Amino acid sequence: MPSSIEKHAALNEPETVGLIPAAGRASRISPLPCSKELFPVGFRVDPDSQSARPKVVAHYLLEKMRIAGIVKSYFVLRSGKWDIPAYFGSGSMLNMDLAYLTLDVSWGVPRTLDQAYPFVRDAFVAMGFPDILFGPDDAFVRLKERRAETHPDIVLGLCPPSDIRKDDAVAFGTDGIVKDLVLKPVDRTLPYSWAAALWTPAYTEFLHDYVRRNQVSVSAGPELTAGHAINAAVHAGLKVEAVVLGDAPYLDIGTPDNLARAIADGARSQAGDR
Repeated sequence: MPSSIEKHAALNEPETVGLIPAAGRASRISPLPCSKELFPVGFRVDPDSQSARPKVVAHYLLEKMRIAGIVKSYFVLRSGKWDIPAYFGSGSMLNMDLAYLTLDVSWGVPRTLDQAYPFVRDAFVAMGFPDILFGPDDAFVRLKERRAETHPDIVLGLCPPSDIRKDDAVAFGTDGIVKDLVLKPVDRTLPYSWAAALWTPAYTEFLHDYVRRNQVSVSAGPELTAGHAINAAVHAGLKVEAVVLGDAPYLDIGTPDNLARAIADGARSQAGDR
């Protein structure tokens, strides 16, 4: 049976790899006994014992990637978050190959993502945030299908925002073409934000150049977000499209209220499985 890489080579297209920024400090919910990406918010079935085991936040994202046939992913960590590689290890619990990159200083998600540039520059990249819960399970399958159909540089997976005051809003047409990102608006009528993305080497190169052009210290101003870089790509003429993943809001577990809600939702789900 041909490997994933051999299949992509036969189709003359790059492999799709996962990219997961995990360099944050979780200051809004500190102190925690672990990295927030490893906080248990539900349960999974252990394939060997067939018994319930805790399911950490980041597992949900990796699971979605694996469902889409993504078998290799990179975590980008800040120094000190060694519990993440200690927990996921090689990725065998998800039947994936995982690798871990580190950076000493990050002045925002674009810089964190760009740390993986030497390793992903020739690949399609599936990116998600390991502290955000969103649906459905086939989210990255849908993003890959859209890319194969219309060949955009970036495909965004859309969900209603969990907080309209803090989350980016996406303006897009009936054809799915993204016209603008409204960054963290206070008041808006646009109903969707984005929770995941899939992009081509064209955007990886754009992001690499964007980071080099915007290298500033954290003290010089607010951190740049992933939305800043994607919005710059939209206005630079890259083809950015959107897929609505569902009507359920995504959930960022980085606040006390949202973490409590995620824990409660996970407990209800486990109770319903009995």
